[in-house]
Amino acid sequence: MTKDHRGDTATRGQGAPVHEETVDGFGTIRVRAVDPRGDAGVLHSWVTQERARYWGMLGTDRERVREIYAYVDSLTTHHAYLVHLDDRPVALFQTYEPEHDPVGECYEVQPGDFGIHILIGPPSGPAAPGFTGALLGSFLGHLLEDESRTRIVAEPDARNDRAIARFLRTGFLKGPQIDLPGKRAQLVFLNRRDFRRP
Repeated sequence: MTKDHRGDTATRGQGAPVHEETVDGFGTIRVRAVDPRGDAGVLHSWVTQERARYWGMLGTDRERVREIYAYVDSLTTHHAYLVHLDDRPVALFQTYEPEHDPVGECYEVQPGDFGIHILIGPPSGPAAPGFTGALLGSFLGHLLEDESRTRIVAEPDARNDRAIARFLRTGFLKGPQIDLPGKRAQLVFLNRRDFRRP
C-alpha cells in the first residue's frame, strides 16, 4: 500500500485529490472535493435511487442536488468529497464538525469529535469482496492522520442494518439512537485507538 497525502480534507477547490492511496490488489483510491456543478449529474443519479433512500433525497431533481452541494461547498464546517477507484467515481463521503451540525444538539460533543456521512455509489458490476471496507478504511485512515481528531462520529439511519454492521466491523461502537430531521439515527463512535483497518 502506498500513500500520497495531498493536503488536509479542508482544502478547497475541486480537481486536485486531497488523498490518494494505492491498495494492493484493489486499486488506486483518490478523494477530491465535490464540484457542485460538474458532479451534480453523478450525485443526482446516486442519491435518487431507492438503495440511497436513507440519504433523504428521493425525488430530488438535479438542480436541487447542485444547490445542496453548492451550499455545502460554501461552509467551513462541512465538506463533501467524491471518491474514485482508479478513474471511476464510487462513493460520496462528507465530513462535518458536530458542534456545527444538528447532530451536535443530540449528544454531548467531546473535543476532537469529527463527523462523517458515507454513500457508496451503485455498483457497475459485481463488487469485489471487501469493497466498502477498503474505501471506508482508506478514508478513515486519512481523516485520523490529523491527530486533533480523536473520535469519529457517524449517525446512519437506525433501520440501515448493513451500514451499522459495516461501521461496527471497522471498530465503531454503538451509542444512543437520536432523532434528527427526517430520520431516527443510530449514533456510532470510533475512538482513534479502536480503528481497525480491513
